[in-house]
Amino acid sequence: MAYSASVKPSVNFNTKLYTGNYSTNAITGVGHQPDMVWLKSRSFAQNHEMYDAVRTATKRIYPNGTYVEDTDTAGLTAFNSDGFTLGSSNSSNKSGDTFASWNWKAGTGQGSSNTDGSINTTYTSVNTTAGFSISSYTGTGSNATVGHGLGSIPKMIIVKNRDNTTGWGVYHASLGNTKYLQLNDTAAEGTASTFWNNTTPTNQVFSIGTSGWMNNSGEKYIAYCFADKKGYSKFGSYVGNNNTDGTFVYLGFKPAFIIVKPTSGTEHWTMYDNKRTGYNPTNYQLYPNLSSSEATLSELDIVSNGFKIRSQTGRLNSSGVTMIYMAFAEQPLVANSGSNGVPATAR
Repeated sequence: MAYSASVKPSVNFNTKLYTGNYSTNAITGVGHQPDMVWLKSRSFAQNHEMYDAVRTATKRIYPNGTYVEDTDTAGLTAFNSDGFTLGSSNSSNKSGDTFASWNWKAGTGQGSSNTDGSINTTYTSVNTTAGFSISSYTGTGSNATVGHGLGSIPKMIIVKNRDNTTGWGVYHASLGNTKYLQLNDTAAEGTASTFWNNTTPTNQVFSIGTSGWMNNSGEKYIAYCFADKKGYSKFGSYVGNNNTDGTFVYLGFKPAFIIVKPTSGTEHWTMYDNKRTGYNPTNYQLYPNLSSSEATLSELDIVSNGFKIRSQTGRLNSSGVTMIYMAFAEQPLVANSGSNGVPATAR
């Protein structure tokens, strides 16, 4: 079965750029009601901020830090049918400053409890079409499982303790179930059974060990789970060659958003999208583990069926080093028996 963009399902991911006004600011044009919104100032140094419909509007966590969840009543105040509303917070809506927002659709709302694991989630909001779910749960301090609702095996999981100043634990299928990365840090992959209990996720649950990052007794957690979806999302790896004619990473779709992290060494995470530049080379970068403003370096090409590395930077292309990535299109391509491949055009 081939896939075609001629049939257009709903948008499940979108980057939306906006300018702050330090007042009520209704951001529209997202193309769906987002259930997770990741915000970052482009023009000044400020923390990344993440909001989701499971924890509800105004509840903020910071991907680049270990901070506990806080409430910003002047931050993101509502999730709307075509975007979101901001209040008068400098960190997300400073007057005249430019911002990027990355918006994912889960189950359009807070969801309900998932009882598939040994820990029942408080809420799980899930979009099985797009392979994305958000789950809140309370830790027990003992090895456990948590239901994710995807109906397929997650390839990447990001977990944050909402009540404690731990880091962000990242599971990636390319590393396996004994390894973890830290979204808020440059650290290389670590090895610990206390993160994923040395157990690969199933199509119903993911496993957690006893680390405080995952499972302190009585503390609240949020988990973002992602599955591969043909023509829409992919979570994989490639090996760097330290050449400006770098690796071509085949995705089977034109990516709208990419994050890359080396698995060894102390290099930053790097994020790209199809809106901040709009043409090749994609030369605007932000770093999920840093509060710094946007950088401008020519580093990769976004093309019709993947991305091509164009830089020797160690963040993307250290010789012999495995790089993990996550990549999304704006919407899944729909099966079309009349086509023989994934159609697309180079940017």
